[in-house]
Amino acid sequence: METTRHFVATVYVVESGAIALHEHDKLEMWLPPGGHIDRDELPHEAALREIHEELGFDVDLLAPEGDLKSETARSIPQPQHFLLEDINVSDEGVGHQHVDFIFYGEAPHRDIQPGPGEQPAEDWEWLTAAELRTRGDLPSDVAEIGQRAIAAVESELNQ
Repeated sequence: METTRHFVATVYVVESGAIALHEHDKLEMWLPPGGHIDRDELPHEAALREIHEELGFDVDLLAPEGDLKSETARSIPQPQHFLLEDINVSDEGVGHQHVDFIFYGEAPHRDIQPGPGEQPAEDWEWLTAAELRTRGDLPSDVAEIGQRAIAAVESELNQ
């Protein structure tokens, strides 16, 4: 079986010590905002676009940018994590995977106003680090990365 791989960008959006998650319609699991990277986009651009579409506001990414630059290359904002995620698994193997560029972002508020065609605001929940640790219905990577994102944004705010 051949595995199809798509590049995606995900953002763990943090506001006042909590992250925004929703139960994804298609994947039927709790996830942060994110989606496929368009052909003309860089990963951080897709991350920002997905936030704007799904949550209705802009965030500041915690994405360090390197200092390497030449006539033909430049550094771009770096994700906090890269994950290879199995999406479609059957007895024959893994049919579909996501190569996920995972960013952390600081939200200006919690007023979620999704764009047309996106899941409604009432599908979203803001979860604290303690809630991420104790909820049993979250994928373990989502709970772990969510806690790390909260800690990173809080650390950044305290500097």
